[in-house]
Amino acid sequence: MSSAAARVLVAAALSTVPASAHAADFPRKPIRIVTADAGGGSDFVARLIGQGWTAMWGRQVVVDNRGGGTIAGEIVAHAAADGYTLLYYGSTFWLLPLMRKQMPYDAARDFAPVTLAVATPAVLVVHPAVAAKSVRELIALAKARPGQLNYASAAAGTATHLAAELFKSMAGVDFVRVPYKGTGAALNDLLGGQTQLMFAVAASVVPHVKAGRLRALGVTGAQPSAALPDVPAIAAAGVPGYEAVQYSGLFAPTRTPAAIVELLSRAAATVLNRSETRERLYNLGVEVVGSTPAEFAAKIRSEVGVLGNVIRDAGIQAD
Repeated sequence: MSSAAARVLVAAALSTVPASAHAADFPRKPIRIVTADAGGGSDFVARLIGQGWTAMWGRQVVVDNRGGGTIAGEIVAHAAADGYTLLYYGSTFWLLPLMRKQMPYDAARDFAPVTLAVATPAVLVVHPAVAAKSVRELIALAKARPGQLNYASAAAGTATHLAAELFKSMAGVDFVRVPYKGTGAALNDLLGGQTQLMFAVAASVVPHVKAGRLRALGVTGAQPSAALPDVPAIAAAGVPGYEAVQYSGLFAPTRTPAAIVELLSRAAATVLNRSETRERLYNLGVEVVGSTPAEFAAKIRSEVGVLGNVIRDAGIQAD
C-alpha cells in the first residue's frame, strides 16, 4: 500500500472511530494545560477548553498558570510526550526566539502544534485631543509631525507592540514608543493624555471608546471587529494589506503520537465551536478558529516570516 493511501485510511479511521478507541483510550487520567497569568486572555480560553473537555471526557483538566516569559514553555518542552501536559499560549511564544538570544527550548523543534484556537484583533485608538478622525488623517498628521506622536505600549515583543511597529513600517510613519510594564498602566496614561495613541485588544478599550474617552480609528484584523462593528479594518482605511492579529493555541510536546494530537485538535475545535463558547468570545472581540495541526503550523511559519522582518528592522529585544 502506498504512503498516500495509508494516510487516507488513517484519516478515515480517525473520523469514524470513537475518540475513546484511540491511543489506548485517551484520556485515562487528568490533563494539565500550562499557560500564562491567571485572568489573562490565554488563561480564559484555556479554561473554556478545559471545562469543555471535562464535560466531554469526565476527566479533570487542570489549568496551570505560570506567568509570562519562558517558564510555561520550558515545563511543557520537558514533559512526557503523551498528551497529558499541554501548552496554551499566544504568538509571543513562537516569536520570542527572534527577540532573545538564549532560550531554554526550541519553539519549532520541541513542540507539536495542536490547534490554533482563537484570533484576537487589536484596535488602534487615539486620545480625543489628537486631531485625526481616521487612519488616513492619523498618517497625514504623523508625516507632518515626524517623531512627535507617542504610542503607549506594554512589554516589548507583545502582539500589540508588534502591531504598532508593523503599522509604522507599512504606513511609513514615525511614532515614538513609550513602554510600560503592562496594558493597564499604558492605557491609563493614554486616557490621561500623556501619550497620543495605542494598539490594544478590544476588551480593554471598548468601554472607553463608547464613553468618548478614546477614539477608535481602525482594527488590525482583515474585517471589522464584532466588538466595534462600525470601525473599519486598517487595511481598508489607509494601509492596504495590513493585518496584525494575536493568535493563540494549544501545543503538545514533540513526539506526542499523531493520533493523540489529532484527537486533541478535534476535541478543542468541538468545544470552541459550541454556540455558547463562540458567543462568549465574540462579545469580547475574539474570533474562534479551531484549526487543524497542519493549518496551525502553516500560520506559525507565516507569522515568523512577516513579523520576523519587523522585529529585525526595529531591533526589538524582549524584556
